[in-house]
Amino acid sequence: MSGSPSNRRRFLRDALAMSSAFALPLQRLTALTSTDAAWRGSGKSILILGGTGFIGPHIVREAVARGHTVTIFTRGRRDADIPSSVERLVGDRNGKLDALAGRTWDAVIDDSATNPEWVRQSAALLDGKVGQYLFTSSTGVYYPYLHKGLKESDAVHTNARDPKDPSESYGTQKAQGEAIVQRVFGARGVVVRPTYIVGPGDTSDRFTYWPFRLARGGDVLAPGKPNDPVQFIDVRDLARFVVHLVETNASGIFNAVGPRQPMTVKPFLDIAQKAVGRNVRYVWFDDDAWFIKNGIDGIVPWILARGNDLGHTSIVTSRSYAAGLTLRPVADTLHDTLAWFTGLPAERQAAGKWVLKPEQEQALLAQIAGKSPPGSD
Repeated sequence: MSGSPSNRRRFLRDALAMSSAFALPLQRLTALTSTDAAWRGSGKSILILGGTGFIGPHIVREAVARGHTVTIFTRGRRDADIPSSVERLVGDRNGKLDALAGRTWDAVIDDSATNPEWVRQSAALLDGKVGQYLFTSSTGVYYPYLHKGLKESDAVHTNARDPKDPSESYGTQKAQGEAIVQRVFGARGVVVRPTYIVGPGDTSDRFTYWPFRLARGGDVLAPGKPNDPVQFIDVRDLARFVVHLVETNASGIFNAVGPRQPMTVKPFLDIAQKAVGRNVRYVWFDDDAWFIKNGIDGIVPWILARGNDLGHTSIVTSRSYAAGLTLRPVADTLHDTLAWFTGLPAERQAAGKWVLKPEQEQALLAQIAGKSPPGSD
């Protein structure tokens, strides 16, 4: 997870409120890459630390569908739409790992650690018991993103300089987790750094804002400048890539970022409009001061690419593409996210955690239209 400060605070606060993930109809699935289709090895035994939140169920279903035997380790507090063949172990990352003792697996996918102490405990217990340890990290390890074109070899931040900045705290904790995995497992350690993770099942409502808002039609506030860069990754593409890295015994660090070709906010919004199938009129507004004043420094995947977020949406990910990362069309992600969200109960839809509230948008659109000067109280 990465994001502008207010969005990251919202995400971190809501991270425990994950819903059951959404299973796509078969006809909506993207075809496997040639490398995936060529997978002929016998199924691996995979332990997933997590598995019932947002990302986990997608990884579980992907792994099972590709012939692997999956065990999940959770606190047992929520259910998820995962195959019945999955073994479920119950415990707690915070010192209650007894259910893992004496067991061996071909690989472990650590999908739930935000605290480096959790990683330290699981790595110590599983050292010598698993062939590969894959840690799901975040591009947040680069925060502050002080320059563009950040790549895997660039230095990350393991010590927070500003303890009051939750974005920095999150990033440094992930970076510390990476360091533990690399130190304990060496070449058998894998680190995946996704950017904004979006798609069906995402309870943060960050990216979901766009297809849901466009479905209402009318004038739509378009934030920032048309050439502001955007980056994100569909959770299903991330899950497929993670399983692929396990299958191929990969090693090292991979930024998991899309789209493959650089994209700016205007093409993204044009694709979004077509995917939703509604006629809208975009009204562009790029008053940075207004966004900051109102706590709206990002409407994912758009963010204010300045200051600590200058290079946030310009991450280099060529190493991942060379290793087999493939991405479905952006239109599919938008379409499927809207289909998932509109299938939720009406009260859940009404309680959307939108960073830009409808009343704020309407008031600002009225100001832009000349009823009052932008930024006035």
